Amino acid sequence: MDIIGEGTGVEGRFGGLPDEYAHVNAKVVILPVPFDLTTTYQKGSDKGPAALIEASRNLELYDIETASQPYTVGIYTAPAIKRDSSEEMLASVYDQVKKHLHHDQFVITLGGEHSISPAPIRAFAEKYPGLSVLQLDAHADLQMAYEGNPLSHASAMARVLEIPNIENLIAVGIRSMSHEELPYLNKKNTYFAHDIWQSTTWIEQVVNSLSDEVYITFDLDAFDPAIMPSTGTPEPGGLEWYPVMQLLKAVATKKKIVGFDIVELCPNPANKAPDFLAAKLVYKLLSYIFSRH
Repeated sequence: MDIIGEGTGVEGRFGGLPDEYAHVNAKVVILPVPFDLTTTYQKGSDKGPAALIEASRNLELYDIETASQPYTVGIYTAPAIKRDSSEEMLASVYDQVKKHLHHDQFVITLGGEHSISPAPIRAFAEKYPGLSVLQLDAHADLQMAYEGNPLSHASAMARVLEIPNIENLIAVGIRSMSHEELPYLNKKNTYFAHDIWQSTTWIEQVVNSLSDEVYITFDLDAFDPAIMPSTGTPEPGGLEWYPVMQLLKAVATKKKIVGFDIVELCPNPANKAPDFLAAKLVYKLLSYIFSRH
C-alpha cells in the first residue's frame, strides 16, 4: 500500500497514518512533550509537537535518497505528555520512554523546549551503557543553573553530563554560550559553527568520536534561521540542510542510532515551512536508520 501524505490522513498522527501503520505496537513511537516553562526569549515551543505532526501529514512518504518507505515499520503517535512542572514532566517522560524501550520500540521525543531531553536520554543510557550523545544546537546549554533554575532549557546538557553510563557528549553547530559555561565545555568534542561552515571534513571526525550506540538530541536552532526561523532563540550563522543530512547519514551508516529527540520548534502560523522542515527531519532520520535494515 503506497500512502502519499496530502494533509488528509488521520489528524493528530505523524504522517496521517491509518490504523494498520499507527497502532500502539508499532516499531516507532512518536512521543510529543508540549512543554514550555523555562524559555526566556520567545515562547511557543509547547505548540511545536502539534505543528510538526500536522505538517507531517503533507509528507511524501517515499524517501527518494534511500529508496525506502520508513512508515511501513509502523509509527505510533502517543498521547502528548502535558505537565505543569519540570520535575513532573521529566519523571513522566522518563517513565514513558522506559516503557516503550522495554517493548523494544524506537522512541522519538518531540519538544517542547530543550529541558525535556535529559529524561529520554537517562532512559536510553540505562538501556545502552556507553551511549554517546550527539547534540546539534546553536547553544552549549551547559549552565549549571539559569536564573536559579537547574532544570532550565539552558541547563539541558549540564544535566545530561550528570547521567551515568554516558560515554561522551559531542556538540555540533555551537555558536552561542556564556563565559560561565567555559569550565564545563569539552573543546575537543565541540564543533563550533564558525569552524565547520566552509567544509564537511569534520563529519568523519564527529562519527569517529562516537561510541557504537548513539542518541541524537536536535535543537532546531542548530539550523541557520534563514531556513529555520521558528525557534525561541534563533542565532545567525547556523547549519544548512545538506551538510546536516550528510552528518546524520554517516552516523546512521557507521553507528547505531538508538533514538532521538527534536526540540525547540516555535511555530509561526504565517510561515509553515519550518514546521514542514522539522517533520521532514524526523522522516529523513528514520529513512537513514531503517533503510539499513
